[in-house]
Amino acid sequence: MINRVLLRIKILQIIYAFYKGDSPSVALAEKELFHSVEKTYELYFHLLQLAVEVTNYASNKIDARKNKLRPSDDDLNPNTRFVDNSFVTQLSKNVQLQNYIKENKISWDNNQDTVKTVYELVAASDSYVEYMSAEKADYAADKDIWRKIYKKIILQSEEFSDSIEDQSIYWTDDLEIVISFIIKTIKKFDLVNGVDQPLLPMFKDEEDAEFAGKLLKNSLEKEKEYRKMIDSHTNNWELDRIAFMDIIIMQTALAEIMTFPTIPVNVTLNEYIEISKNYSTDRSATFINGVLDNIVKELKAENKLIKVVKI
Repeated sequence: MINRVLLRIKILQIIYAFYKGDSPSVALAEKELFHSVEKTYELYFHLLQLAVEVTNYASNKIDARKNKLRPSDDDLNPNTRFVDNSFVTQLSKNVQLQNYIKENKISWDNNQDTVKTVYELVAASDSYVEYMSAEKADYAADKDIWRKIYKKIILQSEEFSDSIEDQSIYWTDDLEIVISFIIKTIKKFDLVNGVDQPLLPMFKDEEDAEFAGKLLKNSLEKEKEYRKMIDSHTNNWELDRIAFMDIIIMQTALAEIMTFPTIPVNVTLNEYIEISKNYSTDRSATFINGVLDNIVKELKAENKLIKVVKI
């Protein structure tokens, strides 16, 4: 689930904290990296459970209206399509979800205001109105409404984003990518799988888990080597005049280029240039691209860069 795009961002954040004194050793930095990854995986389950919580809130609201002193016909005969959603019913009984929630003590109990806000945003949306008024209800439609809720409502809500950030400092930059994993999960859901529907694993494979630890370690342990390369290709700049995040991005990119022979150079360069657009200055992407491109050309000319093609 946690792909290399997100791993690179987390590694950069850990390296930044390392140099700012928050992680006094490489071993502790590596421990913090994997704790951060685990928290992202926790957010995945937390957000899956949100669908169940919002549905339960809607169900309780229906029950409250039925129990009014003088309920109307609409109160007594509500449209229950949303609370009877077959996808959420299946999700609520999912063995993997329930086990994870129990083991990690995940709960929305202290954030019921957020659950209420999400429900109100959903109920006011065009997608909800169309879903509730559709002539036909089926499993595909039940999945699709929740895909729209996550993508068009939850992800776009600043109030929800603020709530997530308040719940954990580790979730500050994770919401968008985790919701993309939620949407992928919804697409994979199949009624025939029942309560045993597989959810996404923390890592796609063992190779990705090894990638994270190895990249962090090599970037920190070979700092002098990579900084020397950067220094030799920024002749008109002193390192202390270059944005600190730019140095970290280039250092980590070089660590990836030199450590992983099966990852094409252009893939690495493109990934870190994209990261720089969101995590550094406006001119960083062009600057980083130019410096790294020159370093790569020199490494190739000196036969110091070996890349292999995976078969």
